[in-house]
Amino acid sequence: MQAPSTASDTAPATTPPPAALTGHCLCGAVSITVAGEHDPRVGACHCRMCQRWSGGLFLCFNADACAVTVTGEVTRYRSSSFAERAFCARCGSHLWFNDVEEGGQPRTYELMPGLFDAARAWPLRSEIYVDRAMACARLAGEHRRKTRAEYEAGNPFVAGDLD
Repeated sequence: MQAPSTASDTAPATTPPPAALTGHCLCGAVSITVAGEHDPRVGACHCRMCQRWSGGLFLCFNADACAVTVTGEVTRYRSSSFAERAFCARCGSHLWFNDVEEGGQPRTYELMPGLFDAARAWPLRSEIYVDRAMACARLAGEHRRKTRAEYEAGNPFVAGDLD
């Protein structure tokens, strides 16, 4: 049984929110600000769709949709029945992948960490489709890993990785 918490065990109610993160595409035409909940750890995906989109592997960090503000011209591509990918209309920089709800609104953003200077220090959180990784893009270190079968068993809406 856990001991009851005391005031010193919990953060005060007046704790300031995390500092806003601002990132931008290669040409600077699109800026993204995350002012709220986000996970400062990076996830990696080696599925064939992500390999085709990124040229190797897809890296992202998660941010709550209501915490994200985007300015500039963005082109969106509906890559599957449940998700879209976005890029800068001017320079083509990849901006995000996100699951979308029926009305087309994002649930969360899976933002490209390379857009944000602060992300340089963030650790790798997890890796999926590890059995599909290109030889040149295998990642070392201690983090959660899932094969295609393991990931798709927990996410039945995913229709495979486009062999």
